[in-house]
Amino acid sequence: MRFLCPNCQSLGRSGSKFNRWGFYSRSSDCLRIQRYRCKGCLVTCSPQSFHAWFRQKKRHKNEDLRKHFASGGSSNRAARNLSLNRKTVARKLLALGFDAELELMRRNRLAKKTQFVEFDDLETFEHTKCKPVSITLAVESKTRRILGLEVSTMPAKGLLVGKAKKYGHRPDGRKAARKQLFERIQELVKDDVILKSDMNPHYPPDVRKHFPEGKHWRYRGRRPKPHGLGELKQGPFDPLFSLNHTCANFRDDVKRLARRTWCTTKRLECLRAHLMIYAVYHNEHLK
Repeated sequence: MRFLCPNCQSLGRSGSKFNRWGFYSRSSDCLRIQRYRCKGCLVTCSPQSFHAWFRQKKRHKNEDLRKHFASGGSSNRAARNLSLNRKTVARKLLALGFDAELELMRRNRLAKKTQFVEFDDLETFEHTKCKPVSITLAVESKTRRILGLEVSTMPAKGLLVGKAKKYGHRPDGRKAARKQLFERIQELVKDDVILKSDMNPHYPPDVRKHFPEGKHWRYRGRRPKPHGLGELKQGPFDPLFSLNHTCANFRDDVKRLARRTWCTTKRLECLRAHLMIYAVYHNEHLK
């Protein structure tokens, strides 16, 4: 066998030999799986023991859920349409998000290094608008391929500052998220990369630190179009069109990011998982 015994591996032992030890029928699709028994510790296992969907009884619903979450669907509607429990949908969202994050990194590493990158923050909230959330997003110019994203908390601003005091202090994690995103995409871009963004004064120091040989082109912000979901900008030519169009896709295809909706995020890890699922779907089908 080409795999190691999970029990011996956890105990720090070397690889063990196996004997065939019957079969078992997988409950999700009734597939007949060969089982093996380790000669060293007498623990049985199978090649499926190392699969990402090991012990999932509804694995045949995973692909339907992935398409549902990437097409403007909510968790409650997924549970109703696919005849699943809402707890099952919540668990599968996190599992699919973790798998999508690995897949996004793998595909981006296989692609050619890019020369032009656009990045900015997309704002949403969790539970209430008094608890805003920032999504730091980086995309490749023209192709709109998503290179990476990070989710972080941010304090309330404007007229919501007074109302947000009842929720206590809210840390600003945008700088740390930007740092983590830049470190993640360093291997995906060329040394003389050209990064495009708006006039945010916090961007230049981070760009110089992580991309010392690159160039940073900054553009003045514009008013949004009335029909562009608040992301597409007015004017004949938008220098950040690839980024703004991708943000508009996020608003339209990720249910919890839609404006004027009651489908809101309750946990940041669920938001991140949902975004990763859509990012892989976007790069695969919509770019």
